[in-house]
Amino acid sequence: MTEQAQAARAAFGDRLRNIRKDAQLTGKELAAVNNWHFTKVSKLEHGKQNASERDIRAWCIACHAEEQIPELIATVRDIAQMWELYRHSLRGGQKRLQAKGTPLYKATKLLRAYESICPPGILQSPSYVRAVMKTNAAIFELTEDVEEAVEARLERQSLLYSPGHRYSFVIEYGALLGVMGSADTLFEQLDFLDTVTTLPSVSLGIIPPDVIRKIFPGEGFYIFDDSMARTSTYAGRIRTVEPQDVAFMIRIFRTLQSQAVYGAKARGLIDQRRKRLEQLQESS
Repeated sequence: MTEQAQAARAAFGDRLRNIRKDAQLTGKELAAVNNWHFTKVSKLEHGKQNASERDIRAWCIACHAEEQIPELIATVRDIAQMWELYRHSLRGGQKRLQAKGTPLYKATKLLRAYESICPPGILQSPSYVRAVMKTNAAIFELTEDVEEAVEARLERQSLLYSPGHRYSFVIEYGALLGVMGSADTLFEQLDFLDTVTTLPSVSLGIIPPDVIRKIFPGEGFYIFDDSMARTSTYAGRIRTVEPQDVAFMIRIFRTLQSQAVYGAKARGLIDQRRKRLEQLQESS
């Protein structure tokens, strides 16, 4: 996902290059006007260096393109926020990170989410959330505020039952396999997903393991209304508000939806996993 952030920087650099060319300045001439090292212009234009707001103002003034300053600054701020490292976000603790996301969920009328390795956060049962938070605390070497973080994440779960919100989830069957915490934790999680399939505001699809794929399993992602898409990796997460990017992710989501089963068939897959887990417990 860092490639997407880099692509955004490269596209921004192209805009700077066009402004310079429209002003009929060479890179060396622009650098000289602003008292920059002669390599700085090239680095900014190729996305090798982040442009500061001061750089943008100086660039546009030198190129007599002052009217473009507000839009360019807004764009560079958005690029700066695209890639968010978890180790930075977690400095204030897991509770703060979870609470920070709740207003976005409350403001969203339609949430679409896909996960391939675990249930979406808003669909995680209390014990499962607790296991996840304990794992995060260990990985990121945090002072544990696990119970507070669990409470903060579960707060948004009440939205599943609130009018004015709709949810469309697609998960891979593989998202039912990981045992977080204990087998009992997974049993609780499976029971909760079973219940979720009956909620009127929720559509939960599960992609069977033997389906003929139209698209490979991939990273989990969330689409908030039609305005923002976000995905995560171990290190951090990236978001985009560019309309063409959000539209593309909606296309991907619809393709994944078309491979999923719903209702009784989805519950059948959940029960299949439950029975397999029971067999493993009996044989252990």
